[in-house]
Amino acid sequence: MSALLQPRRLREATSSWHGPLSYCAAAMAVLAVVSAMGMAVDERMVLGQGVWLKPFKFAMSFGLYAATLAWMIGQAGRWRRTLWWLGTVTVGGFVVPEISAIAFQAARGVRSHFNFSTGLDETVFMVMGGAAYLGWLLTFAMGIFLVAQRRVDRAMAWAIPLGLVISLAGMSVGYLMTAPTPDQARDLAGGLSLATIGAHSVGGPDGGAGMPVTGWESGSGDLRVAHFVGLHAMQVLPLVAIGLRMLSGRLPILASTVTRTALVIVAAFGYGGLTALVLWQAQRGQALVRPDALTLGAAAGLVGLVSACAAVILAVSRTLMHAEPVPLSGR
Repeated sequence: MSALLQPRRLREATSSWHGPLSYCAAAMAVLAVVSAMGMAVDERMVLGQGVWLKPFKFAMSFGLYAATLAWMIGQAGRWRRTLWWLGTVTVGGFVVPEISAIAFQAARGVRSHFNFSTGLDETVFMVMGGAAYLGWLLTFAMGIFLVAQRRVDRAMAWAIPLGLVISLAGMSVGYLMTAPTPDQARDLAGGLSLATIGAHSVGGPDGGAGMPVTGWESGSGDLRVAHFVGLHAMQVLPLVAIGLRMLSGRLPILASTVTRTALVIVAAFGYGGLTALVLWQAQRGQALVRPDALTLGAAAGLVGLVSACAAVILAVSRTLMHAEPVPLSGR
């Protein structure tokens, strides 16, 4: 019986979510399945990878993006109608055009990004670029309105805007990829017409040896790592807030919303630092899986700083908890 109730519970849990974004997330799940089937039966390759790998990855990423925003808008009290329209325009003006362009180029068996081979390819890439700019602006606008919401506890009230800020930074990394590489810039200055302008790799050509599943370059720097890590802060930080709240029932030290909020802020600092670290690593032409001593030292420093801050917060919370007859309330 409980199994039969699961769909009903799911509908009840998502009833307040933004409808168009929710349907968009479901459509992305379908596209991910179709793309996975395409990878199994279509042997065509682009830059050494199956043509359907990119639609699969983007469908998964956009699905998470849409579902998260749908939930965030569902938490809104004030400006809910404004957020509803912003979310709807995001679906029609950002997600659908970009994923459609990527799927279209995959079906043609050509690369979607940085492709200026023909007039059609250039137009498709321009559509993707325009959609990405619009998506950044819409996400920024929704972030402004979501900051002022008061329907969630204080830890979540910090997790949502901080996650969106880091996500916007991650989205912005995509713009670095559209700039001509030094070789391309030299050729363009010489009056040459290029079939490719822009790249995601640094220190090597696109299409080199790649990591499993992600396809990130394993022999050179890859800007897609920071793009991916930063973009998904909007899921990670709210999950941190949810996890801390769930643990508060078992760990009295987390009962205070002040403590949980401080830990969310530290987590945001750490996640933002991780995004900056992998971006810095890529811009130095260094593959994610081949960090040098400088990168490892910076990573160790970041981990140490975050751990120290969290330890101080917990120590102060423990001291105050023992000093007070009742748990602190951050509300």
